Amino acid sequence: MSDPARPAESPATSELDQLPDPDTEETAEWQASLDAVVRNAGPERAVYLLRRVHEYAARSGIALPRLLSTDYVNTIPASVQPAFPGDMAMESRITAVNRWNAAVMVTRGSRLGLGGHISTYASAAWLYEIGFNHFFKGKDGDGDGSGDQLYMQGHASPGIYARVFLEGRLTEGQLDGFRREADGHGLPSYPHPRRLPWLWEFPTVSMGLGPLAAIYQARFNRYLRDRGIKDTSGSRVWAFLGDGEMDEPESTAALALAAREGLDNLTFVVNCNLQRLDGPVRSNSKIVQELEARFRGAGWNVVKSLWGEAWDPVLREDTTGALVHRLGEVPDAQMQTYAARDAAYIRKHFFTGDALSGIAAGLSDARLTDMFSNSRGGHEPLKVYAAYRAAVEHRGEPTVILAQTVKGHTLGRDFESRNANHQMKKLTTEQFRQMRDALELPIPDSALSGDQVPYWHPGEDSPEVQYLRERRTALGGPAPARTVVAKPLQQPPSRPFEALQKGFGKQEVATTMALVRLVKDLMRDKETGQRWVPIIPDEARTFGLESLFPTAGIYSPEGQTYEPVDADQLLYYREAKNGQLIDEGITEAGSLAEFTAAATSYATHGEPMIPFYIFYAMFGFQRTGDQFWALADQMGRGFVIGATAGRTTMTGEGLQHADGHSHLLASTNPAAVSYDPAFAYEIAVIVREGLRRMFGDQPQDIFYYLTVYNEPKRQPAMPSGPEVEEGILRGIYRFRRAEPREPGPQIQLLASGTAIHWALEAQDLLASEWGVHADVWSVTSWTELRRDALDADRAQLRGEERVPFVTRALAGAPGPVLAVSDWMRQVPDQISQWVEQDYSSLGTDGFGLSDTRDAVRRYFRVDPESIVVAALDQLARAGEVGPDTVRQARERYGWQG
Repeated sequence: MSDPARPAESPATSELDQLPDPDTEETAEWQASLDAVVRNAGPERAVYLLRRVHEYAARSGIALPRLLSTDYVNTIPASVQPAFPGDMAMESRITAVNRWNAAVMVTRGSRLGLGGHISTYASAAWLYEIGFNHFFKGKDGDGDGSGDQLYMQGHASPGIYARVFLEGRLTEGQLDGFRREADGHGLPSYPHPRRLPWLWEFPTVSMGLGPLAAIYQARFNRYLRDRGIKDTSGSRVWAFLGDGEMDEPESTAALALAAREGLDNLTFVVNCNLQRLDGPVRSNSKIVQELEARFRGAGWNVVKSLWGEAWDPVLREDTTGALVHRLGEVPDAQMQTYAARDAAYIRKHFFTGDALSGIAAGLSDARLTDMFSNSRGGHEPLKVYAAYRAAVEHRGEPTVILAQTVKGHTLGRDFESRNANHQMKKLTTEQFRQMRDALELPIPDSALSGDQVPYWHPGEDSPEVQYLRERRTALGGPAPARTVVAKPLQQPPSRPFEALQKGFGKQEVATTMALVRLVKDLMRDKETGQRWVPIIPDEARTFGLESLFPTAGIYSPEGQTYEPVDADQLLYYREAKNGQLIDEGITEAGSLAEFTAAATSYATHGEPMIPFYIFYAMFGFQRTGDQFWALADQMGRGFVIGATAGRTTMTGEGLQHADGHSHLLASTNPAAVSYDPAFAYEIAVIVREGLRRMFGDQPQDIFYYLTVYNEPKRQPAMPSGPEVEEGILRGIYRFRRAEPREPGPQIQLLASGTAIHWALEAQDLLASEWGVHADVWSVTSWTELRRDALDADRAQLRGEERVPFVTRALAGAPGPVLAVSDWMRQVPDQISQWVEQDYSSLGTDGFGLSDTRDAVRRYFRVDPESIVVAALDQLARAGEVGPDTVRQARERYGWQG
C-alpha cells in the first residue's frame, strides 16, 4: 500500500502540455540537439546558445517571454557605444569643480553642526552631469514651457547646488546658507519646492515617494496630451534613485502601470553604489540583478551600465566565460570590499582558478585597483551617455538604467566604499588636498592653509562656465528650474452654486451626493469644465460618480478595445483615450500621486488644472499622509474629498472604515484648508471660494480638504445675511437660535458635519422636555478657526490688537458651550482656549465598530439624547439646573455609564 502521508509522484509537466504539438518528431529532434550540446560542450554552452536563439527570436519579432536577468555586464557593448558629442576634457573639469564645491559646502555646514551628505553625489556626479550637458530639456526650449521633469535624489542635493553655483544662479553666500534657512535666505537641505520655489520642482527625500510620483507625472503628461490640453510629447520624466531606496514599497508600487501604459517618456536612473545608510544594500546577493529581474518582470526596458572602459579589454580576453561567471557570483558586500582593498587582496580573493589567474597575471597592480575602485559604469561619461541615449531612443516601454558606482567616489580612501560614509559629514584639510590632487584642480596649497577650505570657481568668463551655459542654452535653458506663469482661470457661472444654495426641499440628500452634483455641473462649463480632473480609486459608484462614465469618459491611453458588458445601459462603462475621469484602481497612493501631478500642472506645464480627488473613509490622510506633505511641499492646488466621512455614518463597515480622526491629521498640514460642512449650501460657498483662492487672479499654494457624508438628510436653503457666508468661510455661524417662550437655562451647541442634525434634535429635546434654550451653531472648520486664533495670538505678541474670529462670534452668547462632531474630541477641542464660555465637547474617540448608526452613536455618546444629558450635566455644574435633572435625563434616555 502507498503511504497516505506522501503525495503520489507524477511525471514532470508544464503548461506546454496543454498545447497541441503538431510535430512531436521535430520537437524531439530539438531536445536531442540540446542534449548533445550539453554532452559535448557543457551546460554553459547550452545556456549561451539558448540565449542567443531567444535574443534572435525577439529581434525577429517573435513574441517570447523575456528573460528576467542577464549577465553581470553592460547592456551596451563597447563596440556599439555612440560617439561622445561633447568635450570630455571640459566636462571632466566641470564635474571636478562641482564635486569640490559640494564637499566644501557640506563640510562648512557640518562644522556648525548642521550635517549634510557628501558621498551620494560623489558616486552619482556623472549621472547628473551627462544629463545636464546632453539630455535634460529646459523650459525655454521648443516654446512649450514644460521641459523635462527631474526628480533628483534628495541626498545628492549638494552637487546640484554646486552646479547651479557654477552657472551663476547661486552665490557663495547662499552656499554658506546650506541648511541655514531661519533668516529666509538659506538653502534647504533637500529638494523642497516650498523652500526654494525658483529651483526645485519636486520633493524627493521622503524615500520611495519620488519614484511613485515620477511614474504618475509621466502618466499625467500623457493625459494632458491625449485630452488635447497641451502637447507634452517633448517632455521626459527622469527619476534619480538610490538602490537602497528601492526597498521602499512605494518605489516599485506602480512599475506595472508604467509598463502597461507604455510610458516611454519615463526614465529611472538607479545609482547602484551597493550601499544603503548603514551597510550593503544586498550583502549576500546582488541588488543590480534583483532590480533587473523586478523591472524586466514588470515590463520595463533595462539598461545596465556596470563597468567602465578599463574592463572592456579584460572582458574581451575572457574566452572561457570564467570572468563573467565570477562577476555574477560575487555578492555585493564582497564587491564593496574589493573597492577598498589593494591589488594583492583582489588577486587572492577574486581571481581564483587557473583561467582567472591567467587574466590577472597580465594586469598591473595599479590597473587592478583602478578597475575595482574607479572603473564603474556610472563613473564614466562614455558609458553613461550610451545608457541615456539608449533610454531616450527606446520606444514602447519605460526604461530603467542601473548604473554601478562607488559611494564616496573621489573623496579619498577614507570615504570610498566605507559602510559609515553616509554618516561622514566633513573632510579634513589633508583629505581636501588629496581630493584636489585626484580631481586635478588648480587650487594652490596656500588656499588650503587657513581654517576654512575655499570654494572654487574658475571665473564668469572661463571656458568651463561658458561651455556649461552653452550646453544649457542648447537644451532649452536652466535645469532644474521651477517657473510659474500667471494663468488665472475664469470663475465658473453662479448657477451650479445657486442650485445647492436653494436647498433640496423635502428630498433627503447626502452631502456626498450634493458635492458630486456640484462638480458634475461645473464640469459642464464651457470655459473651465475641461480643466477638472476627477480622480477616484475604483469606487466611483459608491460616490454616485458613475454618471460621468458615458459623458466624461474614463481615461485610457488605449481607448476601449472591447465591448463593455453594460453597453446597453445608460450609465455604461466607457473608456476613452481622451477620457476626463481617472479611475485609478485600488491604489490610494497612486491616486494621490496622480492628484499631485495634476495639482502642480500650473507650474510644471503652465496649465492650471482642477484636480478633484475623492476617497473612501479614512483612506486619505491616514493611508497616504506622507504624500500629502509632499503635495504641500510641491505647492499643489485642488480639492481633496474625504467621502463617507465620520466615525458613525457608515453602517456595518466597522473598524478600519470608521474615520474619526482625519481632520486631526489634516490639521497638522499647513497647506490643507480643511472643512467639515453640514449642508449642501455650505459646500457651494466653500468650493466657490476655493476656486477663487486657488485658481483666481492671485492664486494661493493651498489645497482644500472637505469631508462629506453618505447619510441622506434634509438640505435646507441657505439662510440670508452676509454673516452667514462669512461664517461659513471663517469657520462658524449661528444656524438656529433658540425660541424661548419663557425664561430658562441657556446653552450653545456647536456642531460640524453630520453632527448638526444630532444637535438640532437635541435642541428640540432640551426645549420641549427640560426647558433649556440652546442655540445651534454650524462649525464648518474647527481647524481654520484655530489657525485664525493662532494668528491673532502671534499678532498680540507683536503688539497688535486682534481678537480671534471664534471669540468674536461667540462673544456674549449666554450659557456654556458644548461642541459635538463625528470626530474624536481633539478636533473640536482645537478652539477651546479661545472660547470665553465654559467649554466641553463630545466626540467619537476610540475604535470604530459595526452596527446601525443609532446604535453606534449611542455607543460613542454623541446621539441627540446623549447631547441632552451632556448639556444638562454642564448646566448642573454651572448651577443652572439641579443634579436631579441630570439623573432623570439619564434614566429617561437609558443612558448608563
